[in-house]
Amino acid sequence: MRSPSPIDSATFSDSVLAWYDQHGRQSLPWQHPRTPYQVWISEIMLQQTQVSTVIPYFHRFMEKFPDVHALASAAQDEVLHLWTGLGYYARARNLHKCAQTLVEEYAGDFPHTVEEVASLPGIGRSTAGAILAQSRGIRAAILDGNVKRVLARLHAVEGWPGKKPVENRLWELAEHYTPHQRLADYTQAMMDLGATVCTRGTPNCSACPVQNHCQAHANDNPQDYPGRKPKKALPVRTTVMLILRDAQGRVWLEPRPSSGIWGGLWCFPQTEEIDLFDEALAQRALNASDAPQALQGFRHTFSHFHLDITPLEIPVQVIGTRDSNGRWVDPAAPGELGLAAPVKKLLGRLDTPRQTSML
Repeated sequence: MRSPSPIDSATFSDSVLAWYDQHGRQSLPWQHPRTPYQVWISEIMLQQTQVSTVIPYFHRFMEKFPDVHALASAAQDEVLHLWTGLGYYARARNLHKCAQTLVEEYAGDFPHTVEEVASLPGIGRSTAGAILAQSRGIRAAILDGNVKRVLARLHAVEGWPGKKPVENRLWELAEHYTPHQRLADYTQAMMDLGATVCTRGTPNCSACPVQNHCQAHANDNPQDYPGRKPKKALPVRTTVMLILRDAQGRVWLEPRPSSGIWGGLWCFPQTEEIDLFDEALAQRALNASDAPQALQGFRHTFSHFHLDITPLEIPVQVIGTRDSNGRWVDPAAPGELGLAAPVKKLLGRLDTPRQTSML
């Protein structure tokens, strides 16, 4: 096993910053200006999502909610509608709650310590550090997935970062290397280095400013770091989505409970089994006016399980009064509603030729 040359914290940060000045991303929309609000929105959107995907969402979000007061006063449906397609919708719900907390408790501004920012809804230690370092130049370390990868390879840190001892070691390194100047640039530089050079699959070690100090590069095994999460077979669940259509061709959508999957998003009614649709119709004061048709099913995968979806289209007529927990919408123009991804997919199918099977 070869030993790379050692590197002190100042040399490390200077090398990373010099690389950033030449190769880093310096024209991202949330960098101009780097306000706490813009950085916060971008950091939440960038969790589990690529920069190229986030940019158009960020622009639309800023146009609709230019500041924290606009976001705090918006209806949750407005926020979820603009989030549709980004996934991990708890991020959007927490974003909305956080904006309200900032307005109610902090006069619409962010606090100035990592501890206070990390106590806000949907914000953890790394995101808090990113917000303060990039918008206020406060010395705060970050440890997102890109930074974990860079530091784990640099020091050949064994193990999956989801384990507390491994995470603690990476935080020690992140704190050690964080400089006392150019905090905004250094924070972006570390994220860029992991995203564009020290990539997960095939890192471009020849372009890395600290390759001569990297233990994984010296051992020619960067692919071994960071350690992978132990694989576990995802369980499979099933559901039947009821596409209830009235005589005008509209479909019935309902908001999901605020917690759980698709929390707060608008969805079709669901049943566990295909032959239970009569009960669902009765609960909504509806009656089938023609034979149901099963549309082509598909699988939607969450981080912790697969969901096999059977869509069942049912022409219906109203036979009584129902509560207001739902609405009829035009499939081609459902309005500004936050839609679960499978619902959006199915709405797009309804105006195209479909594969069906008569029940």
